[in-house]
Amino acid sequence: MSDPSRDTAAWTRDHAAGLSRTDRNTAPIIYPPDRRTDPDNHLWDTWLLRTPAGEIADVDGYRVVVALTASNDLLPGKRHDVATHRFYYSTDGRNWTPGGCVFGDSVPLGSRQWAGSAIYDPETGDVSLYYTAAGHRGEDALSYTQRLAVAHGGSARTTADGVRFEGPWTHKTLARPDGEWYEREEQSRGMIYTFRDPWYFEDPETDEAYLLFEGNTPIPEGSKACGGDPEQQAFNGSVGIARASKTDPTACELLPPLVDAVCVNQELERPHVVYRDGTYYLFVASHRHTFAPGIDGYDALYGFAADALFGPYEPLNGSGLVLTNPANAPFQAYSWLAYGHCEEILVTSFLNYLDYDRPSLDDVAYLPEDEQFRRFGGTLAPTVRLGVDGLDTRVRGTLDHGHLPTAEEALPETEDERIARLRGADGDEERPGYGAR
Repeated sequence: MSDPSRDTAAWTRDHAAGLSRTDRNTAPIIYPPDRRTDPDNHLWDTWLLRTPAGEIADVDGYRVVVALTASNDLLPGKRHDVATHRFYYSTDGRNWTPGGCVFGDSVPLGSRQWAGSAIYDPETGDVSLYYTAAGHRGEDALSYTQRLAVAHGGSARTTADGVRFEGPWTHKTLARPDGEWYEREEQSRGMIYTFRDPWYFEDPETDEAYLLFEGNTPIPEGSKACGGDPEQQAFNGSVGIARASKTDPTACELLPPLVDAVCVNQELERPHVVYRDGTYYLFVASHRHTFAPGIDGYDALYGFAADALFGPYEPLNGSGLVLTNPANAPFQAYSWLAYGHCEEILVTSFLNYLDYDRPSLDDVAYLPEDEQFRRFGGTLAPTVRLGVDGLDTRVRGTLDHGHLPTAEEALPETEDERIARLRGADGDEERPGYGAR
């Protein structure tokens, strides 16, 4: 069994001082697709149904994604208040069919359900869905209590028409913050409280199971952290980890965080790991507005790398910035999720706000309602291709909206590759910063 005893790695202000958009980390402009993934519902945070080993699950020829959803007649800014898990299935990883709600109407934990991960046993068809239970069932006023939860006992089955999830499901709370490694809600002095986004991961080097999640590091009153500046101390995000079990989905033991961002960023969302050739690539999503005063960050995918699951982690590209939106469309995509594909890493996300370049997402509320609806995507975004070389990454190109290939599928030639092929080894034609769609 791995010994997690170690110092938590830090994402520091010195690292974050190097945050800057370049051709290597900036995605191309996104244009709306011809049709939405779901014509009836907003769709945002999305995750693939995976095997315990982390591969894309094959459910009798189908691949499946689960997403947070809300009716598309609801103002986009209100969607988190009623978030529901729905699923979508596809035979080609391009065209997705809505399958309906995963759980139906009977979810005993939380007033709504936020992001997580879903694991499929190819031998039995059984599914365990790890998720965030937010609020309390039956509450009159929304609360923001969060705990890690799991629904188990269900299964994914195919019919003549496609895929369905079957119960009965058993829902169980897995973990609440301990107040020592992970801040409790009553300890929070920050702008946003977090204890959410459980991500199941089996370490291929040790064969042990874990849950990664997002939390906050407690900073006591009078602490000298951040030079004793209480305003900066309110920004205290962390990537948490808990020991899980390969046989009992309800087992959970909190361990010290893998990374913290005290004095840097308050919210390290949806942490997940891609393992490649002995290196653990740890990714998180974060917002521009959750960076501490004095740091200019972006809505972006950030990443770290280590030679072991428990670190120590170093920021990718020096600053941690891996993939962001262009300056003239700073909120076009969010909630990036990475997975390995041959020598690349593929990154999916959802289409957020288009035709919108105001400095803050808060300003969306000042738009007329019809404009809020028009500018919100609420559907799967183009998949981004990343090249990876040690601690360095670069954008290589994009695939179509919602195109999620399996590891066996060949990818189209990028513009970089086309130019290299045409000019040959002796050519000197200038290469573009990233491949064309």
